[in-house]
Amino acid sequence: MSLTEEILSQISGNPLNGLRKADELWTKLKNNRIPVPDSVKQESQPLGMVDYDIVISGGTLGILIGTTLAMKGWRVAVLERGKLRGREQEWNISRKELEVLIDLNLLSEVELKTAIATEYNPARLSFPNSDDIWVKDVLNIGVDPVYLLETLKNRFVESGGILLENTAYESAIIHPDGVVVKVTSTNSSSIEGEELGENSIILKTRLLIDAMGHFSPLVRQARQGQKPDAVCLVVGTCATGYPHNKTGDIFASFTAVNHQCQYFWEAFPAKDGRTTYLFTYLDADPQRFSLESLFEDYFKLLPQYQQIELHQLTFKRALFGFFPCYKNSPLKMPWNRVFAIGDSSGNQSPLSFGGFGAMVRHLKRLTNGIDQALKTDQLSQNALSLLQPYQPSLSVTWLFQRSMSVKVQQTINPEQINQLLATVFQEMEQLGEPILKPFLQDVVQFFPLTQTLSKTAISHPGLIFKIIPQVGLISLIDWTIHYWNLGLYTGLYSLAKTLEPVFKKLSSSSQYYYYRWLDAWQYGSGQDYD
Repeated sequence: MSLTEEILSQISGNPLNGLRKADELWTKLKNNRIPVPDSVKQESQPLGMVDYDIVISGGTLGILIGTTLAMKGWRVAVLERGKLRGREQEWNISRKELEVLIDLNLLSEVELKTAIATEYNPARLSFPNSDDIWVKDVLNIGVDPVYLLETLKNRFVESGGILLENTAYESAIIHPDGVVVKVTSTNSSSIEGEELGENSIILKTRLLIDAMGHFSPLVRQARQGQKPDAVCLVVGTCATGYPHNKTGDIFASFTAVNHQCQYFWEAFPAKDGRTTYLFTYLDADPQRFSLESLFEDYFKLLPQYQQIELHQLTFKRALFGFFPCYKNSPLKMPWNRVFAIGDSSGNQSPLSFGGFGAMVRHLKRLTNGIDQALKTDQLSQNALSLLQPYQPSLSVTWLFQRSMSVKVQQTINPEQINQLLATVFQEMEQLGEPILKPFLQDVVQFFPLTQTLSKTAISHPGLIFKIIPQVGLISLIDWTIHYWNLGLYTGLYSLAKTLEPVFKKLSSSSQYYYYRWLDAWQYGSGQDYD
């Protein structure tokens, strides 16, 4: 019996079975065997009357945007395949990022305080043969998803939203004036829509929003079987028995490149123990190892990482998953009246886990944009694609991802990635928190990036030259284009802000396009970071 089998079989909920199901999906992805569905079709005949303004499929992140839009008076239905309930494991984020939930009236100050399950400071970045770096107020808040989603559900329903639990998306037909969404539901009698029998119902809506995640049938159809350009594999546990420790790790490494990848660790205090993650960046080559194999290394290395023996720990939960990343992101849906948010959209850098943090960052922008799109009837594929624009601030991070990964047949110095990261983060620390903290929160800005690269190149030119063969010349040229676009977007945002009074005099439809470009330049240059 492997360590993974032994430990996971003792945890309630059968996580070993879930791990092996995730591995089956990972194997299919590596071998390009995930089928491309045909769930979206188009029809030229007008639909006429609709039941809803917005149908959102996928409740975990969809309830956030669903509630903000319902509060603006739109007729919103949120579909969730099972019961809409948060997981036990906290979502880590900073307090500053959570303020948008109060700004949008999703939570009161008291509710936000209740939603915070854990809070710690400081957090560490740690690499071999290098001094640890400590930062405050980055990923130091653990939000309780169970309380948060229950509170948002209540606010959504109070605002007139229709929550359809135990209701699964099946297919969609797009008409010139609306979308027919076919769903399967075990509580069909309570749903406003046209019953087709055998728990099948059709809902008619002006706009369909996909919040079902990376493997949504709409996303798979839109991407047409495209293999991800990179993947982040993650495994971890929450356990008790650790010595009392109020600090966390954002980014830690203590081993060299092994199995053609570099291992990184995270650790956070949790309300019922301590959570530790092992993650790595790689491609989807068929030769890559399984999640179960990564978990085996996790359990073998955990005692060294946390300075504790496995028999001293009581494991409460097992955590695992993989996050595919596409350079063609954020995803622009190829149809009218269909829009992707959250992980479905790929609207995060290849360095992050996406999910809650990425959704919260874009929540205000998406709320305002979708509200304007509905008001001005800008629901064409072209108009909606402006809500998920190209963002140089995300695209430049592909080179960083590439510098932290190793191809299957590639040979590099096993210590090279650790040396690079230790050097770059030390330079960032010397430049100060305004340089370091945005980067740690998945925000890249032109001037801080330029300062960091210039300082590193001057101080450690040999290290930079070692990286070029690893990442490849094509990746470097591609990055250079995104880097200069990052600078261009920085200037365009400043210029466009000064012209806002002029554009406010234009028609509402013209204003829609102005504000979408303004958002693109702001977020695309990282200037949404406060």
